[in-house]
Amino acid sequence: MQASELWDQFVTEHPEYKNKSYEAWNYGVDPDELAHLTKDGTKTATTSGHELYALEGEELPKENEYSVILDSNNQAVCITKTTRVYVVPFNEVTADHAFKEGEGDRTLAYWKKVHTDFFVNEYKQSNTIFKEDSLVVCEEFEVIY
Repeated sequence: MQASELWDQFVTEHPEYKNKSYEAWNYGVDPDELAHLTKDGTKTATTSGHELYALEGEELPKENEYSVILDSNNQAVCITKTTRVYVVPFNEVTADHAFKEGEGDRTLAYWKKVHTDFFVNEYKQSNTIFKEDSLVVCEEFEVIY
C-alpha cells in the first residue's frame, strides 16, 4: 500500500485529520526491521544528525507532525505522531532515549555503537565529520494507525 492510500484510509476512519499533512519516509538502515519495531510499539524514538538537516535543506521535525513510515519497498507500514523533539550533543543522549529507540538490547552502550557507526557514515557522505559532541535531533513518537 502506498503512503497516500494508508493516509486516505486513516482519514476515512478519522475525519478529524482531513486537513492535516504528513511526511512519508523510511529508516536509513534496516528499514523493514525498524518499521516493524515502530508498528508494534517497541520503537518510539529515533535520532538524526542535526547538521545534516541544514546540509540537505530540510527543516527539523516538530511536535504534532505526522509521518507515514515506509518499508524498504516504500510500502506504508504505519502512521506516527511526533510527541517530542529536542536537540542534544550525541554524547549526552540518555539511556532512556536509547531504550525508546527499541533496537538491539536497548542499552545505551548498544545504541552508541550502532549510531556512531551510522552517523560517521552519514556525515562522511555529506563531506563532513561526525564527532562525539555533534548535535543530534532526538524525536519521540507514538503510532496512531
